Amino acid sequence: MTGVSPGAAGAARGTGSAAAARAPRSWRLARRSAILLLLVLGGGALAAAAPTWLRTSGATPLDPDVLVQVTGTSAAPGVGAGALVVVASALAPGLVGRIGRWLVLLVSAASGVVVAASAAAILRDPTQAARTAVAEATGVTDMTSGIVLTPWPYVACAVGVLVVLVALWAAVSSPSWGRVSARHEIVRTEASPSSGTGRADASSTASADAPAGDAAAAPEGEEPDEQETWDSLTRGEDPTDR
Repeated sequence: MTGVSPGAAGAARGTGSAAAARAPRSWRLARRSAILLLLVLGGGALAAAAPTWLRTSGATPLDPDVLVQVTGTSAAPGVGAGALVVVASALAPGLVGRIGRWLVLLVSAASGVVVAASAAAILRDPTQAARTAVAEATGVTDMTSGIVLTPWPYVACAVGVLVVLVALWAAVSSPSWGRVSARHEIVRTEASPSSGTGRADASSTASADAPAGDAAAAPEGEEPDEQETWDSLTRGEDPTDR
């Protein structure tokens, strides 16, 4: 019966545990990828809101057939507003801490809901938006033809759903992103005492290398440093004897 050495078994276990530790990370979304995806989706929602979403026609006393085209920004203002928020908040995960990331990603997800819901409302019932546009073009709300929807409301609705999914994915992956870059953090330093911490440290370092007589002496016109005085007393010297 062939035996397996303990070293080989330990190496196999170590390799297996390392692979198991790396496996859960494969599904996580990197911070840079999350930022790029949110930027692309926010820009995509803005692009989807710009073209014509629906067409219909109305009539005036001078023209019995007036073509009316309604863009997404007019039919569903929430799409453009939500897309702008997604674009504005896309860069924030790289500038804030752990709690700030959660808040920013929550805002992004809520904006995606607004985009999807606004587009879905037009898909469900475009009549109100069409009548408003006909009234602005002809002065009356009566339409002389049916409403024709373009593919752009479907695109905007799909983009809004993707924004929500990416924001949730990024929120779940954010604990693995680590700390924010040091250039965005505020470095806090304690105020040095009036006697000067740096001077005391330098003096104590110099006193360890210099002779005992030089360490006890202070420059003329200066008050003796407290650390130097204490060191002199420890060595049995009189710090006032200069």
